[in-house]
Amino acid sequence: MADCEDVTNTPPDANLTDTMTTSFADHDGVTVLTVTGEVDLATAPALETAIDAALDADPAGLVVDLAAVSFLASAGMAALVAAYQRAGDKTTIALVADGPATSRQLKMTALDQVFALHTTLDAALASFRAG
Repeated sequence: MADCEDVTNTPPDANLTDTMTTSFADHDGVTVLTVTGEVDLATAPALETAIDAALDADPAGLVVDLAAVSFLASAGMAALVAAYQRAGDKTTIALVADGPATSRQLKMTALDQVFALHTTLDAALASFRAG
Protein backbone atom coordinates (compact mmCIF):
# COMPACT_ATOMS: atom_id res chain seq x y z
CA MET A 1 0.00 0.00 0.00
CA ALA A 2 1.27 3.45 -0.80
CA ASP A 3 2.14 5.79 2.03
CA CYS A 4 -0.86 7.98 1.21
CA GLU A 5 -3.58 7.14 -1.29
CA ASP A 6 -6.72 9.12 -2.08
CA VAL A 7 -9.96 7.55 -3.27
CA THR A 8 -13.10 9.48 -4.13
CA ASN A 9 -16.49 7.89 -4.58
CA THR A 10 -18.98 10.11 -6.32
CA PRO A 11 -21.91 8.35 -7.97
CA PRO A 12 -22.62 9.64 -11.50
CA ASP A 13 -25.96 11.19 -10.48
CA ALA A 14 -24.66 12.68 -7.24
CA ASN A 15 -24.21 16.29 -6.32
CA LEU A 16 -21.12 17.47 -4.45
CA THR A 17 -22.68 16.84 -1.02
CA ASP A 18 -22.72 13.09 -1.78
CA THR A 19 -18.93 12.82 -1.99
CA MET A 20 -16.86 10.72 0.35
CA THR A 21 -13.09 10.54 0.20
CA THR A 22 -10.65 8.24 1.90
CA SER A 23 -6.90 8.39 2.31
CA PHE A 24 -4.31 6.11 3.89
CA ALA A 25 -1.26 6.94 5.95
CA ASP A 26 1.17 4.90 7.99
CA HIS A 27 1.97 6.05 11.53
CA ASP A 28 4.73 3.88 12.98
CA GLY A 29 3.18 0.65 11.74
CA VAL A 30 -0.44 1.63 12.37
CA THR A 31 -2.50 2.21 9.23
CA VAL A 32 -4.74 5.27 9.39
CA LEU A 33 -7.73 5.42 7.06
CA THR A 34 -9.10 8.96 7.04
CA VAL A 35 -12.68 9.31 5.83
CA THR A 36 -14.20 12.64 4.81
CA GLY A 37 -17.75 13.52 3.78
CA GLU A 38 -20.94 11.50 3.98
CA VAL A 39 -20.98 7.75 4.55
CA ASP A 40 -24.36 6.58 3.34
CA LEU A 41 -25.87 3.84 1.18
CA ALA A 42 -24.22 5.26 -1.94
CA THR A 43 -20.73 5.69 -0.48
CA ALA A 44 -20.52 2.78 2.00
CA PRO A 45 -19.25 0.34 -0.67
CA ALA A 46 -16.25 2.64 -1.26
CA LEU A 47 -15.60 2.65 2.49
CA GLU A 48 -15.69 -1.16 2.52
CA THR A 49 -13.26 -1.25 -0.41
CA ALA A 50 -10.87 1.12 1.37
CA ILE A 51 -11.04 -0.88 4.60
CA ASP A 52 -10.46 -4.13 2.69
CA ALA A 53 -7.39 -2.58 1.03
CA ALA A 54 -6.04 -1.60 4.44
CA LEU A 55 -6.70 -5.04 5.91
CA ASP A 56 -5.10 -6.79 2.91
CA ALA A 57 -1.76 -5.43 4.16
CA ASP A 58 -2.31 -7.24 7.51
CA PRO A 59 -1.52 -4.26 9.74
CA ALA A 60 -1.32 -4.87 13.47
CA GLY A 61 -3.49 -1.79 13.96
CA LEU A 62 -6.00 0.12 11.86
CA VAL A 63 -7.44 3.48 12.83
CA VAL A 64 -10.52 4.59 10.91
CA ASP A 65 -10.60 8.35 11.38
CA LEU A 66 -14.20 9.55 11.06
CA ALA A 67 -13.54 13.03 12.49
CA ALA A 68 -14.30 14.69 9.14
CA VAL A 69 -17.43 12.63 8.43
CA SER A 70 -20.52 14.82 8.31
CA PHE A 71 -23.06 11.97 8.14
CA LEU A 72 -22.77 8.30 9.15
CA ALA A 73 -25.66 6.12 8.04
CA SER A 74 -26.37 2.54 9.06
CA ALA A 75 -24.70 1.34 5.85
CA GLY A 76 -21.46 2.91 7.04
CA MET A 77 -21.78 1.30 10.44
CA ALA A 78 -22.42 -2.05 8.72
CA ALA A 79 -19.17 -1.56 6.78
CA LEU A 80 -17.33 -1.01 10.07
CA VAL A 81 -18.83 -4.16 11.59
CA ALA A 82 -17.86 -6.16 8.51
CA ALA A 83 -14.31 -4.83 8.88
CA TYR A 84 -14.24 -5.89 12.52
CA GLN A 85 -15.37 -9.38 11.57
CA ARG A 86 -12.86 -9.62 8.74
CA ALA A 87 -9.98 -8.37 10.89
CA GLY A 88 -10.56 -11.02 13.53
CA ASP A 89 -7.63 -11.38 15.90
CA LYS A 90 -5.03 -10.25 13.32
CA THR A 91 -5.77 -6.52 13.29
CA THR A 92 -7.01 -4.29 16.08
CA ILE A 93 -9.36 -1.59 14.81
CA ALA A 94 -9.91 1.73 16.57
CA LEU A 95 -12.22 4.55 15.53
CA VAL A 96 -11.84 8.31 15.79
CA ALA A 97 -15.30 9.79 16.19
CA ASP A 98 -16.31 12.91 18.02
CA GLY A 99 -19.54 14.79 17.72
CA PRO A 100 -23.14 14.19 16.77
CA ALA A 101 -22.49 13.02 13.19
CA THR A 102 -20.47 9.97 14.26
CA SER A 103 -19.94 9.19 17.93
CA ARG A 104 -23.59 9.56 18.85
CA GLN A 105 -24.67 6.89 16.34
CA LEU A 106 -21.84 4.59 17.35
CA LYS A 107 -22.80 4.88 21.01
CA MET A 108 -26.53 4.49 20.37
CA THR A 109 -25.89 1.24 18.50
CA ALA A 110 -23.40 0.01 21.14
CA LEU A 111 -20.57 -0.09 18.60
CA ASP A 112 -18.49 1.80 21.14
CA GLN A 113 -18.49 -1.54 22.98
CA VAL A 114 -17.05 -3.28 19.90
CA PHE A 115 -14.46 -0.70 18.84
CA ALA A 116 -12.12 1.43 20.88
CA LEU A 117 -13.58 4.89 20.32
CA HIS A 118 -11.33 7.97 20.52
CA THR A 119 -12.02 11.68 20.16
CA THR A 120 -8.76 12.46 18.32
CA LEU A 121 -6.32 10.71 16.02
CA ASP A 122 -3.51 11.39 18.50
CA ALA A 123 -5.45 9.60 21.23
CA ALA A 124 -6.10 6.62 18.98
CA LEU A 125 -2.44 6.35 17.98
CA ALA A 126 -1.38 6.70 21.62
CA SER A 127 -3.59 3.73 22.51
CA PHE A 128 -1.59 1.55 20.11
CA ARG A 129 1.72 2.78 21.50
CA ALA A 130 0.51 2.05 25.04
CA GLY A 131 -0.11 -1.52 23.98
